[in-house]
Parts: sequence; C-alpha cells; structure tokens
Amino acid sequence: MSTRLARAALSLYRWGGVALYPVIGPYLALRAAKGKEERSRRKERYGAASVARPEGPLVWFHAASVGETNAILPLIKEVRRRGIAVLLTTGTVTSAKVVQDRLGSEVIHQYVPLDLKPAVSRFLEYWHPDLAIMAESEIWPMTILELGARHIPQVLVNGRISDRSFPRWKRRHALADALFENFALVIAQSETDAERFRTLGALPVLVSGNLKVDTDAPPVDPPVLKAYLGQIAGRRTWAAISTFEGEEAAAGNVHRALKERTPGLLTIIVPRHPERSDAVADMLAARGLKVVRRTSGEPLAPDTDIFLGDTIGEMGLYLRMTEIAFVGRSLFAEGGQNPLEPAMLGCAILSGGNVQNFREAYQQLARNGSAKMVRDIEMLAKGVHYLLANDETRRQMINAGQETVQEMRGALRATIKGLEPYINPLTVKARLHPRQTS
Repeated sequence: MSTRLARAALSLYRWGGVALYPVIGPYLALRAAKGKEERSRRKERYGAASVARPEGPLVWFHAASVGETNAILPLIKEVRRRGIAVLLTTGTVTSAKVVQDRLGSEVIHQYVPLDLKPAVSRFLEYWHPDLAIMAESEIWPMTILELGARHIPQVLVNGRISDRSFPRWKRRHALADALFENFALVIAQSETDAERFRTLGALPVLVSGNLKVDTDAPPVDPPVLKAYLGQIAGRRTWAAISTFEGEEAAAGNVHRALKERTPGLLTIIVPRHPERSDAVADMLAARGLKVVRRTSGEPLAPDTDIFLGDTIGEMGLYLRMTEIAFVGRSLFAEGGQNPLEPAMLGCAILSGGNVQNFREAYQQLARNGSAKMVRDIEMLAKGVHYLLANDETRRQMINAGQETVQEMRGALRATIKGLEPYINPLTVKARLHPRQTS
C-alpha cells in the first residue's frame, strides 16, 4: 500500500472525530447490514463467495439498492453482449430480487461485502475483477483503498454527490483527495455533480446525464394488470409511490378529504420499504379506511379505499393503474425519489419540495409542465383533486412528461463511450474464453 493510501486508511479512524472507528466500525457496519441480506447468504457480507468465479475477464458492478440496480441494467447488458462475465453486488434483499427477475443467470449476484478490510480483501482475492464499476454515490473508503492497492481500475457511473454530503467531504478534503484520486474515471449525472467531484480530487470527470432516463419502463405481468383494471373499471385513481414514514398517513388523509367529492375514489399507496407495510396497513385501517394488500390476493371491491402495494418489483403494475402519481420521500423525508418512471408510464406528477437527489430531473419535468410541487398535505389534496377533475390538464402533463423523458435520453450512450478504454481490452480477452460468450 502506498504512503498516501496508508495515510488515507489511518485518517478513516479519525473521520468525523470518531477515534474509536477500529472498535465500533465493525459493529456499526453489521448493524447497517442487519435485515438487508438473506440469512443463508450472510457469509457473502464477510467476503466469502457462494459460487465459483468464471474463467476469463470479469467486471464487478455494484449498486446499493433497487433504483441504482435498475439504472445500470442497460449498461450491464451491454457488457454481457460483449461476452464479458459480470459480477453484480447489491446491498438489499429487494435489489437482489430485482437482479433475479430482470437478469437471471446473465450475471453472478452476491451481497456486497461490508466495508471492512478483512471482508473486502477476501472478496477481492477470490473474485479478482478486471474492472470495478460503482453506481451513483457508492463511496466506500476501505473498498476504494483495497481496489487501489491492487491497481484494479475503478469507475463511478451515474455519479452524484448530494447537497448534504458535499460539505462533509469538503471539510475532510485531504481524505477526499486521497480516496477520489483512486477513481480512473467518474461519469457524473450533471455539471453540478461533475464540478463537485473535481473539487474533491477526482480526475478525469465526464458528464453523461442520468442513466435512469435510459432504462426501460418498469415491466408488468399483463394478465395481472388486466385483472386489476377490470376490478377498478370506471373508478378514479391516484397513487402515492415510494413513500416514507408520514407520507402514507398523508395519502390516507387526502383520500378521506376527497372521497365524498370523488365517488368511487381508489388510492394506491406503495411504501418505499415493503417491510413497513404491516404498520402502514394498521394505521390506515385505524383511520376507518378499507385496505386491500397486494400480497393478500384479495380482489379490489367497489368499497376498497386503499390498494396497498406491499410487493417488490411491481411498480410497473401500480403506475399503470393510474394517471396521477405523488412521488414520495419529498414531503416529510428528504432527497426525493425517481420521478422518471411515472413520467415514462403516463402519469401527471406531484411531489413535495425536498427532491435534492433528483433536482435536475424535477427541474426539467417542472419546466416542461409535467410535474407540480406541493408544500403540504392540503396542497397535495388540492392538486390531486384538480387533476382528477380536469382531464385536459392531466393529459397535457402526461404528454409533457413523456416528451421530457425522450429529450433527456442519451446517458447510456455517453457512459458506454466513456467506458470503452476499459471495456474494449476485456472484450478482446473474452474472445479467448468461449464459455463467456454465450
């Protein structure tokens, strides 16, 4: 390990004034991982592989959760098209299911190792990737240092640094510089993100746009969709998706406020974390609302108030059941969630104002008239009611959203172009190993 890397490793112990990092770091890492992996595969979190490494070149992709996983799926498919084996790590059970559903045996899936030296070293010594590609804001210090010590090229794609994280990194500029210099390339979502990465010591930095725009619309099982559309025929609907704590209650309050003025109204609520669904269902029922959960298999009756989407990977179903979508983590929580999927699937979009993580997307959607911001529950109720009652306005917002998505496309092409110096040599190597070209 170089002197600079050693200094960076040492500074980790003092990062944020946590002098006891060597003692509490493993404990905190284990707490963070609790419940995010399958018990039978827990050893993967310590870097122990559960499947054999394939022969030939191998690209390691890492995506933290569902959104990041979906964003890099087209990029992974391009690498596989070139005959290169792909190892994809994620951090949650939900993202693991997305990988299985969307990619199947096309990739090797493992849970990402904890960012502790023994786990990361064991992982890298076994898999020995030729290239590591991280998605969005996955900055794991020990992983970066261990990859750098092994001279494995690291690329950050769809990169972003949040408004909250950037000042923290700037206050620890020496550490940031020692870490970010290990990236062979950063491909950022926006000019703002690119300038932040450069300030923190990353070079070179390219701008691609947001890979989430270049993904396919979320899939759906046609017979399931047909069945639900038959059950709600003639009813007005709206959805509150990717909701965080407090936003499900807000959606319930909106439903109660609009129910009398909109007979037959059905509200679809999709919590960001399905494991919260028991508590959400109980809370809504306690408010006198009739709730049907997707996992129950019960039909939507004429008097059903709330359809609770408590499943993984079915956003394509829920969004196709409505033309109005409130996107959560924006009213009471901060950061926002991806508005591009509802725009792709023909929804007029409502959102709270806390959308820092998707600022550029919301700016373009709002500028084109396809997204409206609300300040509070009362304004959300008024927005939903207005869109339910005004078909022409709703249709204009839907059309503007779909046009905006088309205008924003191009990130995948720009990302592949930036990666070609690293991928092209592996493509040549892969041709020497026919088993990887299937």
